[in-house]
Amino acid sequence: MQEQIRLLGANWCPDCKRAKKFLVDQNIPFAYIDIESDPQAKVLVEEHNDGKTIIPTIFFPDGDILVEPSNAELAKKLDLTVIASKKSYDLIVVGGGPAGLAAALYGAREGIDTLVMDRSGLGGQAGVTEKIDNYPGFPDGIKGADLAEKFVEHAKRYGVELLEAAFVVAIEQEPDGTISVKTEDGNSYIAQAVVIATGSSYRRLGVEGEDDLIGAGVHFCATCDGPFYKGAEELVVVGGGNSGLEEGLFLTNFAKKVTILEFQEKLAASKLLQDKVNSSPDVEVHTNTEILELKKTEGGRLAAISTKDRTSGEVKEITPEAMFVFIGLDPNTEIFKGSLDLDQRGFIKTTDTLMTSIPGVFAAGDVRSGSTKQLASAAGEGTAVLLMVRSYLEKKGERAVHIG
Repeated sequence: MQEQIRLLGANWCPDCKRAKKFLVDQNIPFAYIDIESDPQAKVLVEEHNDGKTIIPTIFFPDGDILVEPSNAELAKKLDLTVIASKKSYDLIVVGGGPAGLAAALYGAREGIDTLVMDRSGLGGQAGVTEKIDNYPGFPDGIKGADLAEKFVEHAKRYGVELLEAAFVVAIEQEPDGTISVKTEDGNSYIAQAVVIATGSSYRRLGVEGEDDLIGAGVHFCATCDGPFYKGAEELVVVGGGNSGLEEGLFLTNFAKKVTILEFQEKLAASKLLQDKVNSSPDVEVHTNTEILELKKTEGGRLAAISTKDRTSGEVKEITPEAMFVFIGLDPNTEIFKGSLDLDQRGFIKTTDTLMTSIPGVFAAGDVRSGSTKQLASAAGEGTAVLLMVRSYLEKKGERAVHIG
């Protein structure tokens, strides 16, 4: 198993949960060790804290150790840029996925001073997808991480300023018509226009034991964490959609057996993917299966998955080395509740010009109500929204930009 970051903590510790979430959001592989279940881990924590039990204590492969680090300290250690070079921009794009980066590079190309702020790793969901087969221009497919890197490189080429691990907490219209964007670390930036392209996040199961096992056998990115299970007897994938089957097939590179669990009676993935799975001797599919509980070992890792056959009612346990969850997406709009008009599912409502309920604030990509939730269309919306932003700025008299 590869050497990786080790986060030593306890399940009741709020700072441990925060640090775990930060690493998950940044797609940083790590191992979580519960010191209450692992006496040696507790001794290790005390040895590095003058006999005190201070958590989280995080050990890095280069020998560095951080004790109770803030998100900012973690970002610094991971070389993530979290503070912009100035306080005012023509355009601030909140979200660094395909929609946000497309808007940013088109804006910068037309001379619009643009800042991109993203709380997670740049590239969005594309960056944690093993292979993308339906993006125009790549007939043989392309790795998600490679495509995300190309998006980022393209934006940098036009001078777009990029912030990672920038936790936006509020977007507000000021009395003078400008838009303020406030971050968790207390910084505030001003823009003439804002594009929200925060996308969506992998949905969690919500079952007992899940939160405590994130990074310790429960994962949401096969590309990030699959290699740590090379030689595993069995890995479980939860979800029978395209993502679940794609990642399940990818995980056969590391495990002798991959078991796919689907709650519904039938898989929702495309026929092509279902045919690939059905022809793979290393993949086993169980539909109509409910996950009841996740159990852990004394060392705080995933020990077993308690499942229920929804047809027969039979309850049994599966004991894989790890579980990867792909059961859909929820919009990243929690911070906009009460400030922007959202639909019943939490997606941002927009007008025909992609403007939200706040003048000067636009939305594009997966986060927008009515969008198709497809990579190619997200990039297209990023381009379209920039044209709307350009028109808005010209009418406002802030910019006189032209297609070049």
